[in-house]
Amino acid sequence: MGLFYREYGDKNAPLMVFLHGGGVSSWMWDKQIQYFSNYHCMTIDLPEHGASKHTENFTIQFSAEKINELIEEIANGKKVIVIGFSLGAQIAIQMLSINPSLIDYAFINSALVRPNSILRKMIKPSIKLTYPLVKVRSFSKLQAKTLFIDEEYFETYYRESTQMKSDTLIRILEENMSFEIPNDFKKVESKILVTVGEKEKSVMKNSAIEIVSSNSSCTGIIIPNAGHGISLANPDFFNQMIGKWIQEGTSPQDVVIIK
Repeated sequence: MGLFYREYGDKNAPLMVFLHGGGVSSWMWDKQIQYFSNYHCMTIDLPEHGASKHTENFTIQFSAEKINELIEEIANGKKVIVIGFSLGAQIAIQMLSINPSLIDYAFINSALVRPNSILRKMIKPSIKLTYPLVKVRSFSKLQAKTLFIDEEYFETYYRESTQMKSDTLIRILEENMSFEIPNDFKKVESKILVTVGEKEKSVMKNSAIEIVSSNSSCTGIIIPNAGHGISLANPDFFNQMIGKWIQEGTSPQDVVIIK
């Protein structure tokens, strides 16, 4: 089975592809789809997520290859914009590295690129221990709050969380914790905006710095008072930031530039 995707907006306009984070699916981009109705928008459920839950086992490499193929088929020579959050941002980096000329603009939001072998070894035993909590609504409410998922989307988040198998979650987290910048990323000539929240963990900020230093086409910014999930926590800011970057090449005035 292929990846599940939906198309919205103006199919004659540039293609804007949205890649969600781990453990959720493409519903997280609803506010962006509404805002960018003048673009040809495409949301994709990553392997083993949402409506793509019956695909092959999730890996970042497999996801990147399949999404690149999908873009080549649908874009048909149009300008391509890819927006990735967290796990989706890691996949976007891999996509760029596989085909450096496919994507015109890329938005890398909160991508982890510093592998941690110690934490990776702890994933399997910790998930096996805590997995039953996924089905506890009060626990899921707490998790949703940390991800800035409000009441509008909680039931969808809860349903998808309870349907995800523990082995799938382990695979996703192990991929996330193992990812590092591919060597071919330095060849990418796309316009790339790398963003991270001021309130995110230091490893995420250091990851943003590393991405920017790995490719001269990158511009990096730290968003004030933002945690992990700015597109959900403050969609108006996020949407305007993307729009201005594409149309004007400018960043919001109150951000910190990564040098």
